[in-house]
Amino acid sequence: MTDPFAREPDKLSIDVFSDVVCPYCYLGDTILAAALSEFDHSDSVVIRYHSYQLMPELAADRTVDLIELLSTSKGVPPQQIVAAQQQLVTRGAEFGIDYRFDQALTTNTRAAHRLTHFAKAHGKQREIVQRLFVAYFTDGLNIGDVTTLADLAAEVGLDRDAALVALTTDAYAQDVDHDITLARQLGISGVPFFVFNGKYAVSGAQPVEAFTEVLAQAWNDADVTSS
Repeated sequence: MTDPFAREPDKLSIDVFSDVVCPYCYLGDTILAAALSEFDHSDSVVIRYHSYQLMPELAADRTVDLIELLSTSKGVPPQQIVAAQQQLVTRGAEFGIDYRFDQALTTNTRAAHRLTHFAKAHGKQREIVQRLFVAYFTDGLNIGDVTTLADLAAEVGLDRDAALVALTTDAYAQDVDHDITLARQLGISGVPFFVFNGKYAVSGAQPVEAFTEVLAQAWNDADVTSS
């Protein structure tokens, strides 16, 4: 069996399980970026994203109101959802995130995840994941719409026509399924979930210091040398 966390020579690998409609995933990814900006060996870090769907039951051909969805699924008043979101707005602003939950168009993320694997095949996975976060949480775009997704692909330097072909077929579906199965096998029940060098794990949007510490530990443990 292929090692899902196989490392590249002289590289520190970070495998990230996340969903593009997960606010904590966006926050965690941004905090990781902040930690990496202070990491002396950031040029030797490889980040790989793995698909995880928080709400796979959602329809792909329409969007739903996020607050209403969360209120119904969690069985709590909408006011409680809004209060929790406001806490995220405040925390996210510290890292430059502009959460606009009232504009979020929530839908099935499977097509968006297939796009991340298309982007991975063309060396732009991190760029498209970050663009998808902004598209959903700030721009209020429908990230279930293949035309919108193709436009986003073009924005990060990918071939729009090739992306649209992939999105209108079932391309990269097996990659998404493989990631979801892997998460289940690893016992991952919540995201974001970060795996460093296949050995150290960080769960959730932890403080910068938590990422800084595990980066140093993973680097020193593996005795990685920059090329």
